[in-house]
Amino acid sequence: MTGYGSASRQVSLGAGVVADLQVECRAVNSRFLDLGFRLPDECRGAEPVLRELVTQSLSRGKVEFRAAWRINNTGGATKANPQALGALNQDRLEALKILQAKAQETFANARELSISDVLRWPGVVSEPRGEEEGWIAATVEAGKAALAVLMDSRNAEGKALVGVLTSITSKMREIVKVIEPKVPQYVAQYQEKLTERLAEALAAQEQAKSGTELMERIRQEVVLYAVRIDVAEEFARLKTHLQAVDTALAGKGPVGKRLDFLMQELNREANTLSSKSVSEECTQAALELKLLIEQMREQVQNLE
Repeated sequence: MTGYGSASRQVSLGAGVVADLQVECRAVNSRFLDLGFRLPDECRGAEPVLRELVTQSLSRGKVEFRAAWRINNTGGATKANPQALGALNQDRLEALKILQAKAQETFANARELSISDVLRWPGVVSEPRGEEEGWIAATVEAGKAALAVLMDSRNAEGKALVGVLTSITSKMREIVKVIEPKVPQYVAQYQEKLTERLAEALAAQEQAKSGTELMERIRQEVVLYAVRIDVAEEFARLKTHLQAVDTALAGKGPVGKRLDFLMQELNREANTLSSKSVSEECTQAALELKLLIEQMREQVQNLE
């Protein structure tokens, strides 16, 4: 099942500087639970807690947490709060100046570093980072809130999916309701055809010297007949499995794996009905059942 949630928290970096932290939680369909994290270094410490929160809430889905932050510039950097822009590392500046001079001794035509080049140089600007505990606490809070929003969206999708699956089971019941009463008629017709075949065989036997071939053919026809006429159990199990599907959908808690199993059982019964079919209409009904079961299977694999 898919879902999306996001939440934000503020992190104090010290000296009146605040960072806005945004955490997003995304989920896409997957038969198993697959977790991924794309967090900045400041938030890495929160990953074990977020992982535990997800495993307690979800059993399926490819879930990914993403986090990003930026300095809150509300009011801008003022003389009273210059730390909002960070502090210059004088030692690094001096080292960079010396390196530039040495480089220009070798490359006389090399241009000097611009202000933007200097400020982008690693370690020249030391931005306020805050305490690790603050980052972890804010990431966990935002992640938990984002996960709650994602769960709400998944629940809404789940309710809609229940309606789709219930509609499919209703169609399957209609097929069973139409075809089951006709089975005795189909069996009677098949029995009539079998009688004609046996009569033909008996007629041919009058010219035969041995009854071995006749008995073997009769035995084959009777065995085939016995196998094909007994479909009452298949219809009974099919209706039982459909009721189990509706019960699972009406219940609470994760039902995806149970429905996976029921789809296998439904498909088994539909296959048996198809193999025991004694009429074209029976065969067509079995194929329609299998098609509907496959539609359900595709949806159930994404259901929590």
